Amino acid sequence: MTKARTALALGLPNLARVLFYRLGVGLGLNPVRRLRAHIPDGPFFSPPAGAGQGDGQAGAPRSGTADRLPALMRRWWNRQDYFGWFQIEDPAIPHWHRNPFSGAEVPEPLRPWWQIPDFDARVGDIKTIWEASRFDWVLTFAQHASHGDPVGLERLNAWLDDWLRHNPPYLGANWKCGQEASIRVMHLAVAALILDRWRAPTARLRALVRAHLQRIAPTIQYAIAQDNNHGTSEAAALFIGGTWLDSVGDALGARWARLGRRWLENRATRLIAEDGSFSQYSVNYHRLMLDTYSLVECWRRRLDAPPFSRTLQGRLIAASRWLHLMTQPETGDAPVLGANDGARLLPLDDGDYRDHRPSVQLAMALFAEQRAYPPAPGVGEPTPGPAPSPDPGAGWNHALAWLGVPIPRIPAPRPSSAQLDGGGYCLLRRPRAFAMLRYPRFRFRPSQADALHLDLWRDGQNLLRDAGSYSYNAGDDASRYFKGTASHNTVQFDDRDQMPRLGRFLFGDWLRAEDVDPVAETDEAVTAAAGYTDGQGARHHRRVALTDTELRVEDRVSGFAERAVLRWRLRPGDWSLDGDRVRLGDECLQVTATVPIARLQLIEGFESRYYLRREPVPVLEVEVREAGRLFSAYRFAVPS
Repeated sequence: MTKARTALALGLPNLARVLFYRLGVGLGLNPVRRLRAHIPDGPFFSPPAGAGQGDGQAGAPRSGTADRLPALMRRWWNRQDYFGWFQIEDPAIPHWHRNPFSGAEVPEPLRPWWQIPDFDARVGDIKTIWEASRFDWVLTFAQHASHGDPVGLERLNAWLDDWLRHNPPYLGANWKCGQEASIRVMHLAVAALILDRWRAPTARLRALVRAHLQRIAPTIQYAIAQDNNHGTSEAAALFIGGTWLDSVGDALGARWARLGRRWLENRATRLIAEDGSFSQYSVNYHRLMLDTYSLVECWRRRLDAPPFSRTLQGRLIAASRWLHLMTQPETGDAPVLGANDGARLLPLDDGDYRDHRPSVQLAMALFAEQRAYPPAPGVGEPTPGPAPSPDPGAGWNHALAWLGVPIPRIPAPRPSSAQLDGGGYCLLRRPRAFAMLRYPRFRFRPSQADALHLDLWRDGQNLLRDAGSYSYNAGDDASRYFKGTASHNTVQFDDRDQMPRLGRFLFGDWLRAEDVDPVAETDEAVTAAAGYTDGQGARHHRRVALTDTELRVEDRVSGFAERAVLRWRLRPGDWSLDGDRVRLGDECLQVTATVPIARLQLIEGFESRYYLRREPVPVLEVEVREAGRLFSAYRFAVPS
């Protein structure tokens, strides 16, 4: 019954799409099995427009900012860079079929892509193979070439040539995923914008883009069935690549462009709620989706294509504001909410992977016609006049500078407390503190058992934190831990997850929120509350109040068989346990209850703020064995 209910929740049309995809590919009926592509000889990119004129700015973005370009990226220039944290100090071309973390190589790397398993224990996480083939390095080399550096152009063509030689069309792991192919198309398009070569791409570049669209189009229905960023990414690649090819006379370009536009409109309406919440309940996947639509809009404007519908534009304004509300302005960091697989589109600066401000600034400028952050750090309001050019000294403006997007004159409203009920989020904000309460509003499949998780931030620093994802293929124990209830700041009943696990990426018996009290604000505090009852009758209700100096939480628990364990995942530090409280400097977390506390213990847990990076964190566990109420008070010192 659980599986049947979950299947209905996923949607019969989506199940049919997946079935037809698998049958079509498995039996050879899908045309993707019969694809062929010819890539002619020659360069992928010719010298940037204006090269050889000695100005050192050849090919710079044509937005009046050629003399104010940001610093060139160093990632992938002198090192290989994976998932925003793992670097190999070697400027050589990477091995396209080797896991750089373990050294394991893909066996028989030139098999047809449909014969390669999704999860192969001999290789480990397939994302380690895909990462270098997302073409982040294309953007770095294009930036250097745009400044007149011949080494940038030489590397750009040499690496693309080597990639194609080791990844001929439709053979090998790097052709297996339509979304991976789509990210490559989008990064090639950005390189063409940076080099001002989008109007006249070389024959070899056109053929490479065409080969990718041929791979993406026949399996787009499978991407749509996922109700996630696979559909938005693949639709974007079809639109961008299709309009590009159409503009240079390719007969199939217009058809691909129409297909991409149709699904971009459809996905925005279906997957983005009116309050901006995205179907994947993940900050990182929300950023990936938003960057995708931002690039689509930049490309549409550059080619002067017809605008998208007002409905799509409205959803993207809301989605931009959603990420703005989640992002801490002091650091650009945000809650490690939901799945976090290291994905980042448009890495156009050397800022930290966890800095979301570049994405927020670009999306707010494009869709809301407002700027989320000032033109430069410490700069006040600009004087009246034309919209200013992006300042190269502010990392959050680098993407605007490279893509030729001016900074709007109108500042966006400062992030405030908000109720985002479409996705199940209460955002509580005081002048220097922020808390997020996560409650279950599952129109789409949840990826983590994180109901009533609570994040706490102060001055841009994460005090009470989520665990992240770590890896999608790190073994059953790690998968259960990072996706499960034990890795969140919530209550776990009887040592089980809040929802039964039905597969690697699927939970059953999706929870429903009960007794939701919306965000309310007074002079003293911001409050919110929500609860749920799980499939076995256990009930948890949480009430939260945030003041300028304290977070207060009341948890009511009942209906469990043996035990309920409340966990608080603390920021790293030398915490000390003293009776019913733990301390770190001026910070203190105290937990009391209306029933006997069977255990109050400080243990070691784990977190993963970057994909495939796991680090220890202190976790306070509080266990009770009968129904009752638990009271937590986190007091933090706020300097005057």
